[in-house]
Amino acid sequence: MAPMGILYVVATPIGNLEDISQRALRILSQVALIAAEDTRHTGKLLSHFQIDTPLISYHEHNKLVRLDRLLEALDRGEVALVSDAGTPAISDPGVEVVQAAWGAGHQVVPIPGPSAPMAALAASGLPTQPFLFLGFLPRQESKRRALLAQHARDPWTLVAFETPQRVQAALADLEATFGPDRQIALCRELTKLYEEIIRAPIGELRGTFDASARPGEFTLVIAGAEEDPRWQEDTVRAAVQERLALGDKPSSVARQVAKASGWRRADVYRLTLEEQ
Repeated sequence: MAPMGILYVVATPIGNLEDISQRALRILSQVALIAAEDTRHTGKLLSHFQIDTPLISYHEHNKLVRLDRLLEALDRGEVALVSDAGTPAISDPGVEVVQAAWGAGHQVVPIPGPSAPMAALAASGLPTQPFLFLGFLPRQESKRRALLAQHARDPWTLVAFETPQRVQAALADLEATFGPDRQIALCRELTKLYEEIIRAPIGELRGTFDASARPGEFTLVIAGAEEDPRWQEDTVRAAVQERLALGDKPSSVARQVAKASGWRRADVYRLTLEEQ
């Protein structure tokens, strides 16, 4: 039986190099091979920290043909998987090699660290439990709108990626689907020199936001839909009738039912008079 290798899934900085962990540096120094989304990008990171571990490219266009070589390397020892920024396999290449490592009987060890969705969510001030990560929004307007419509009534916070070229169109689709009053946090260049986080209603942000002056990918954090507190009219009438039958005064009925139903007190009082 072949010895079990270890695949380390290593998170790397999304901007500020100081965010890399001591454990990540140790693992990158000790493994036999690093599979990188872009060897030039990762090479700069390794050079900065004086790490000379061999690199092999593993990206969206060669990930399937690289699997055999990576599995062979795992048969001999330890391999680290990194993406250009953040955590591999989270909207970045990596899922297939992780699955292949498990399938071949190897051990998979995460080395946690920087993650743009987590950083944006934490800084947004929007509810974090639960949330749904959508990855990159679809390029085509019809598919993007269809996806947004699918989640328009979700009560949980949504997190998504968008490019600077499409963020203005995405904001237009968000306003058309979710309405202008839904809160959104627009996060750009997280942990970098020109980091920017803007939070506002979608309609207000869309009217003042100029994407052309802002390079770098965006992380969008969108508030979930609020539950409609209003009861249907027949439910309100039934509650009014029940309280009137108990002998409550119309003013008291209106006050209590309005508080419970989300209706305006004056509207409930009108129904109360009709029911007498």
